[in-house]
Amino acid sequence: MKKRELLYDGCEKMGISIAEEQIEKLLEFKDIVLEFNKQMNLTSIKNERDFIIKHLLDSISCLLINEVQDNIKIIDVGTGAGFPSIPLKIMLPSIKLTLIDSQSKKIEFLKEACAELGLTDVEFIHGRAEEYGQNLEYRESYDLVLSRAVAPMNVLTEYCLPFLKVGGNFVCQKGPRLNDELMEAEAAILVLGGNVKYVKSVSLIFDELNHKILVIEKISKSPTKYPRKSGKPTEKPIA
Repeated sequence: MKKRELLYDGCEKMGISIAEEQIEKLLEFKDIVLEFNKQMNLTSIKNERDFIIKHLLDSISCLLINEVQDNIKIIDVGTGAGFPSIPLKIMLPSIKLTLIDSQSKKIEFLKEACAELGLTDVEFIHGRAEEYGQNLEYRESYDLVLSRAVAPMNVLTEYCLPFLKVGGNFVCQKGPRLNDELMEAEAAILVLGGNVKYVKSVSLIFDELNHKILVIEKISKSPTKYPRKSGKPTEKPIA
C-alpha cells in the first residue's frame, strides 16, 4: 500500500477526515524526522510504513476524543520528536501549542521542523517540566496537556497536572500496562487535583498492539509544593 493510501485509509478507518494538504504535511514531517534521525536519536522506527502507523496515525488517534479540539492552548510535555503534538497541529492548525523537552537538540530540531512545515503559534521550551510547572507564566494556564509514554503514571502525573487549568484535561497515550500504572498513580492523581475521566482503547490499521488514551480531568488546583524539584518525582513518587 502506498504511503498516502496508508495514511488516508488509517484515518478513514478511525472515522477521522483528512485533507490532501494535511497528508502532504504529515508525510513531509515524516521525511524531516527520518532525515534528522541519521544524525541524532529521534526514533527507533525507521521503516516508513511502521512510522506512518506507529507515529503519525497513533498521534492522530488523539482526535478520537472530544477533549482534543480547535482553538485551545496545549502543552506537550517531554515532546521528543514532536509526537503526538506536531501531527495534531497539522490536523488542527488553530491550536496554540507549547513544546517542552529537557534535551536542547530535540528542541532545536522541532524549531527547524516547524519552520519547514510552516507551522505557526508554536512555543519551544528547552527545560524540565518540574521547573516550568512552578513558573507562574506556565502553571495552570493550559486547556490540555499531552504526553506520550514519557514516564510511569505516578511520575508523569506530577510533571503534567500542574500545567492544567481547573477544568482542563491531561491526555496521555499508553500501552497495555496502563491499568497497573493507574493503580500505582491513584494517590498522585488525587493529590494533584485530578480525576480519571475515562480510558479509550484505540485500534490502528495493520497494528496488533493495544493502544490506550487516558483522560484525566483537573478538578481542583495542584498544591503549590508540586511539582517538586528535578529528580524528586522519579526518586520518590507521590504515594
